[in-house]
Amino acid sequence: MRRASKHPVLRNNKDKQLSKSLSWLLRHGAVREGFKLSPEGYLDVNAILLHKTFRGKYNTSDIERVVSSNDKQRFKLRRNPSTNCLEIKANQGHTITEVSDTELIPITEPKYNTVIHGTYLKCWPQIKNEGLSRMKRKHIHLARGTLKDASVISGLRRGAEVHIYIDLAGALADAIKFYESENGVILTSGNEKGYLEPKYFAKAVNIHTGERLYP
Repeated sequence: MRRASKHPVLRNNKDKQLSKSLSWLLRHGAVREGFKLSPEGYLDVNAILLHKTFRGKYNTSDIERVVSSNDKQRFKLRRNPSTNCLEIKANQGHTITEVSDTELIPITEPKYNTVIHGTYLKCWPQIKNEGLSRMKRKHIHLARGTLKDASVISGLRRGAEVHIYIDLAGALADAIKFYESENGVILTSGNEKGYLEPKYFAKAVNIHTGERLYP
């Protein structure tokens, strides 16, 4: 049975499409679309609503509703401290390198006993050999528990077939940097090549069969 969310789930297609469009713009497309993000990744809501993707289709109330209703808390709204304009950012998932890590919470000690990355069986052989890659994103996404934990709302795909448990203490001891986003996702860029190597895997399990895949 699916665990109930603390937040209302987007129910209509209009809100779902708005959420997808905001995710793409704030995480990946802002710079190529001519926007200038703040260092923390914020964009002016009014400027977004003038963009061809949003103009005439949505208003400020639509964006506020999608932010409050998103079950994974992907977005954050704020009033710009200088202009008082309403701004929005994505909490994580960026491929835009200009977005800094300043609003992320550094993890300096292994305060979570369970840190997991979810993946698929078809991806596991490569991950087992090479490690987890951040690919085009700034960070590898991890969850601070399983989907059975009420505090886990994001960071772990529901369709994942393999759970990779991370040795957080070992990685921190080797100066691998970890952060926590505002919606509770654990983030790391891995090593200088963008990988979290297999030596930092505590174990990997096929969640359907219970088979231990690693070590």
